[in-house]
Amino acid sequence: MLFILRYHTMNNPENPRLPLPPFDNESAIQKVRIAEDAWNTRNPERVSLAYTPDSVWRNRCEFLSGRDAIVQFLTRKWLKELDYRLIKELWAFGSNRIAVRFAYEWHDDADNWFRSYGNENWEFDEHGFMQCRLASINDLPIQESDRKYHWILGRRPDDHPGLSDLNL
Repeated sequence: MLFILRYHTMNNPENPRLPLPPFDNESAIQKVRIAEDAWNTRNPERVSLAYTPDSVWRNRCEFLSGRDAIVQFLTRKWLKELDYRLIKELWAFGSNRIAVRFAYEWHDDADNWFRSYGNENWEFDEHGFMQCRLASINDLPIQESDRKYHWILGRRPDDHPGLSDLNL
């Protein structure tokens, strides 16, 4: 029954996206982990369902609006950023906003590895959908031997260290 409920919620964008604002520390941390888990699926359609139909994004120097644009953007992103693994961490929160810092590791098709560091500012509507995402990101070339994220692609294991634990 739980699977059916989760499937229905994930695939019906009109259902609320729990937890809802206003956020407290626990619900903000939960919202960040839910976002991290979704992004680590590298499934653009699934990720896009966390956003309002008219969500506005700034990602680096690219400006997007709407779920279709988000799907197109993420599709391009994950065709370039191979073996993508992401960790997000709560930085601050208030009412319907959350600030996050993150780092992800990936390689290009020439097997050059990178760790990308960034910050995101999120704003949510009353139903828990993200209506605004502002992201600033920098890429640092790394050697494959310098990688810190070695879990099997997908959700980061609960016992894997977070950003602060890794001194990132």
